[in-house]
Order: sequence, then structure tokens, then C-alpha cells
Amino acid sequence: MADTLDPARPARRRRSDARRSIDAILNAARVALGERPDASMEEIATAANVSRQTVYAHFPSRDALIDALIETAAAEYSALLDAAGLETAPPADALAQFLDAGWRFLSRYPLLLDPTTTSVHRPKSNDPHDVVPPRLERLIRRGQDTGDLDPSPPAAWLAAAVIGLQHAAAAELADGRLTADEAAALCLESTLRLCVRPPASR
Repeated sequence: MADTLDPARPARRRRSDARRSIDAILNAARVALGERPDASMEEIATAANVSRQTVYAHFPSRDALIDALIETAAAEYSALLDAAGLETAPPADALAQFLDAGWRFLSRYPLLLDPTTTSVHRPKSNDPHDVVPPRLERLIRRGQDTGDLDPSPPAAWLAAAVIGLQHAAAAELADGRLTADEAAALCLESTLRLCVRPPASR
């Protein structure tokens, strides 16, 4: 009897319902905006199976919804890098896993390949601009210390170059000049040529 009178249970249920609605809206926005960057709030509401009013209750504007989606994307990218074994895998393998994490991230958030998204705000936390380069630089420096990666260029420069290669490959993919498999393969080949120490000099 006491359980049925517990005022905390309806509050918890409302919070749980709200969280499910927010997750459904963000997932619908991820898919809809990835397919059509100009998708409307009404289209996103329909895809999420909620009312337009529910969308606006959680996100007062389309910009607010996109901001929340970018925050979610950044957190997911950070989690992918956490799982990639960058600190423990052999350096060349870790480079491949770093790139794979980036491609998996972009496959889930293709809207970030669209040039019109360049004006969106930077996330408050887990911003890839702040998180990704230092993690890649640490990986490269570890490989230089073990002799697996070329020690002559500065690790920071190699990290910037690898990120630039993936951005370039992503742009070719977005413009339809490469398939996803071609972009990933060329990016990995170029990264290994750039970073791995030539066998004769090991």
C-alpha cells in the first residue's frame, strides 16, 4: 500500500518518460537531418512518433535541437575513442582503430559531413576539437618511443596531418567522389605511409 502512495514514483515515471522522448527525438533528428539537413521540426516529430508540441517542450527551437544533437554526437565520439585501445594496441593497429572510430562516428552522424553544419556551436564538453588531437598525439608519441612510428616529424604535426587526411577523405565521400570503403581504405593507407617508420630505418 505504501508503494502506491509513494509520491516519488510518479515523478520518476515522468522523468523516465521524458528521457525516452528526448532520446527518440534526438535519434529521429540524427537520421532525418543526416538524410536531409533542412528537415523540419514537424518531420522530426513524426519520425520520433511524438507530437510537434512534445519536441518543442524539450527543444524550444530547431537550433536548440541541433545543439543538443551535436553535444550527443561529441559524447559518442569520445566513447568510441575510449573503446578504441589507443593506449594499449600496437601503434599501427591503434592508428587504424582511431580512424575506424572516426568513420563509425561519421556514419552515425552524416549531417556533420554537410558543409552547412560548420556554423553549429562547439559542444560544452567532449568537444572533438579539444579531445581528439591530444589523444592522437599521445598515441603517435608512444609509437615513436617504441620505434614503430617515424620519430623524425613532431608528433603534434603528424596528429594534425592524420586528422587532415580524414577530413579530406570525408569531404571526398560527401561530394560523392569516393565510396565509404574507398575513403576509409585510402585514408588508412595514407596515414600509415605518413606515420609508420620505414623498415630499413628501424
